Amino acid sequence: MTLAEILYPSCALFLDFDGTMVDLAPQPSAVHVPQPLLAVLRELSAYLDGAVAVISGRPITQIDAFLRPLHLPVAGVHGAERRGVDGAVHLLHTHPLDHVQEAACALAADHPGLLVENKRGSLALHYRQRPELESLCLSTMQEAVNESPGLTLLRGKMVAEAKPGGASKGRAIEDFLGEAPFAGRTPIFIGDDVTDEVGFSTVQRLGGIGVKVGEGPSVAWRRVSDPTALRRELEAAVARRPTRNA
Repeated sequence: MTLAEILYPSCALFLDFDGTMVDLAPQPSAVHVPQPLLAVLRELSAYLDGAVAVISGRPITQIDAFLRPLHLPVAGVHGAERRGVDGAVHLLHTHPLDHVQEAACALAADHPGLLVENKRGSLALHYRQRPELESLCLSTMQEAVNESPGLTLLRGKMVAEAKPGGASKGRAIEDFLGEAPFAGRTPIFIGDDVTDEVGFSTVQRLGGIGVKVGEGPSVAWRRVSDPTALRRELEAAVARRPTRNA
């Protein structure tokens, strides 16, 4: 089934950003957002009465900058921060990152190509340009997290991130579903990474559908080959969306 066949006016649509709506880039700042995507998101939001949200590991401010002038509901930093449709921002309690930052920065200083990204309440170590250092990056971050109460390690595509233990994309989606205009709708979550698996599990437990973008094992019930294919499906869903009287 295509998105055009499962996306009805009674749905709530949740979308990851990197690797899902847009292609991954060597540096987080180098991501390119195709202009047609903005128009599609605007039309989908109107069609679903505003029940479209971005669920990302990026901070809300970065998502806003990439999607400007759109101002969608967003869960950032894996749910550590969340902005509802009313503009209210909800922040989870965070924990000190000093030890993790010290360890990650020391490793990056010794190995050019590693990138340390500070966010509100989390810290990510990117090794996309040094994939041969994956084991070292993961072990270093895990050791630092083990010595930092309240934090947990999240492993993604060429990134290891220390985040608040209570933050997850699944929890963020559930929080959205408790608010208008998402409440009472069938949730659809689209993501690409292992960090999105909890989101797939959440929406499917609630009677919705998870859509995995790309290869790799997943609990998601549907799959799309890559971000380009997803953008095409979103465009097709807008063009062929059923009428509200259907």
